[in-house]
Amino acid sequence: MPKRNEACVFCRIAARKLPATHYYETKDVIAIKNIHPFTPVHVLIVPTKHIAEITFLEDEDIRTVKEMMFVIKKLVRDFQLDTKGYRVVINGGGAQEIQHLHLHLMGPVAVDRAM
Repeated sequence: MPKRNEACVFCRIAARKLPATHYYETKDVIAIKNIHPFTPVHVLIVPTKHIAEITFLEDEDIRTVKEMMFVIKKLVRDFQLDTKGYRVVINGGGAQEIQHLHLHLMGPVAVDRAM
């Protein structure tokens, strides 16, 4: 069982102690609907192990990060964002609202708004 922080919202969602709309779930990764979306599709891809941010990744976490990338690929296709534009964002260094590593998949994103 992955290490979890009982005070962390994402850890509690991963343990099914808080409700969320799940799009994907394995032992190591969940993908959930963002409750405060910036775009029509706004999914959070979260490791079930508590990792505060990207700088806290350990060597054994690389497999989980790889799985998170494959989840992005799957969801881009599932939500048909591959032709509509999408953005993947990772916040850190105090820029996160929840101090648990997570990726944001957002779309559609218009070409003229892409960076």
